[in-house]
Order: sequence, then C-alpha cells, then structure tokens
Amino acid sequence: MITRIRDVRKSRGLTLADVAAACVPPTTAQTIGRLETGMRTVSIDWLERIAAAMAVPASALVAMPDRADVPVAALIGLNGADAPERPRSLVPPSPHGDMIGLVVEAAQGDYRHGDELWAQRLQPPHFGRAINRDVLAPRPAGRFAFGRLIAVDGARIHLLPTTAGARQQVLADVPWIAMVTSLIRRV
Repeated sequence: MITRIRDVRKSRGLTLADVAAACVPPTTAQTIGRLETGMRTVSIDWLERIAAAMAVPASALVAMPDRADVPVAALIGLNGADAPERPRSLVPPSPHGDMIGLVVEAAQGDYRHGDELWAQRLQPPHFGRAINRDVLAPRPAGRFAFGRLIAVDGARIHLLPTTAGARQQVLADVPWIAMVTSLIRRV
C-alpha cells in the first residue's frame, strides 16, 4: 500500500511531533516518521489514528488510482523557486462531516472578494484549538460573528473582527465554532 501521510501532513502545515501528539493514544514523532517512509508497516488502525490526528478521512492517506493528485513543480523559498528534490504532490481539500464553507463577498482583513474558506466545526471543549485562528461563530436569529479567536473564558469567547477599527466581540454560550483551515483564492 502506498501512503501519502507525509504529503497530507505537510499540506496541513503539521510537524511529525504535531501528528504524534494528536494521535489517540499519543505516539512519538519517530514512529510517525517511520510510518511515513515505509520503514514500518502501516496498518488500518494506524491509518485511522493518523487520519483522526490530522482531521482528514483515512482515504486521504492512501494513494488512489481514481484520484487526481496535483504534482508539485516548484518549492518557493527565500532564494526563489527550486525544483523539489523528490516527487511531491498536493492534497486537494476533501470535505468531511464537520466541514463548512464560507465565501468572502467583500474584502476585509487578509481576505479578498471571491475567496473561499474551508472551516472545521469545533465543539466547546475544543475551542482552545482555534486560539489565534479565524473562526465563524453562530449568534441568535440566524446571524454569525466572524473574526480572530483571541480568548476562551469559560462559556465566553472573545473575537477580534477582521475589519480595521472594529471592536472586540464577546459571545456567551456559543454552541460551536468553525475554525478556518484552508483558503482557496482564484488569481
């Protein structure tokens, strides 16, 4: 079985240690590295554990003949663009049950008109994972608040809106938030 653990991990901006710590039960970065490189056999149990740790479906970690991968042509660094030393591919975003989408209709903060945001829904015990990340939070009467989560204080969350000059919002008893995980921008 050909795995794509490394490609998925890198596309999500995670280190070996991040994935190892997020596994249930936690494991070591060395073990994740061995599973990525094929030095250790990847079982279905390991695939499911690693997939859960990276919040992707287990199928995203396996090379599939019917899935179109996007080959990486260059790595953009401080010294310009260079060819990768070994073949790599990008993992296209794949929705799963707790994902929601947002569309930016008016530029604000770092977002431009037409940007598409993919966000992962989090329940209150996991709000801390979204500190310093942009989130969507439901409000009464079908409204929403969007901004940078700067604090979680018991049953209250503190959001800093993305528009310049806007005041911090404090929301109480929020049933869920959606943390932005991917930005799709057309150029």
